Amino acid sequence: MTANEMVRKVRQGTTAWRYSVVSIGYPGPVLHGKPVSEPINLGGGWVGFDFAKAFGYPVRLINDAAMQALGSYKGGRMLFLGLGTGLGSALIVDGVLEPMELAHLPYKKGDTYEDRVGEAALKRFGKRKWRRQVADVVTRLQAALEVDDVVVGGGNAKLLQALPKGVRE
Repeated sequence: MTANEMVRKVRQGTTAWRYSVVSIGYPGPVLHGKPVSEPINLGGGWVGFDFAKAFGYPVRLINDAAMQALGSYKGGRMLFLGLGTGLGSALIVDGVLEPMELAHLPYKKGDTYEDRVGEAALKRFGKRKWRRQVADVVTRLQAALEVDDVVVGGGNAKLLQALPKGVRE
């Protein structure tokens, strides 16, 4: 999906809605409210796109994992991990949100975290091994970042059968 296609589909799906601003969760790094790079798993045309002009309203763009983290936050130190096409991540400490790119850090045998828990890993390793790897990644990040709370979300979170202690969906 390109930026143009997304705007067209959103406008088509919201014709009966009344709104005055638009919020977009973007699957990639966002700096100063703008995409830093084209998304890996979508079509092009996102960087430099004028969303406000396309929608005709003010637009606020934020990393999609950061957006989901805000919706899950209950206080203290919380890590959000989004299991979808890739691995989204965000950390909130005492109300301060920091989108992160943990997915691309080295993990095991030359693979990144995303290589072991993203959509491609699920297909490559199967559900059983993928679930073990998710539990390991969550436990490692939970300990490294010393968080009070971990939230696992995203489309593939529903495939998990059990969650480590201190982790919720």
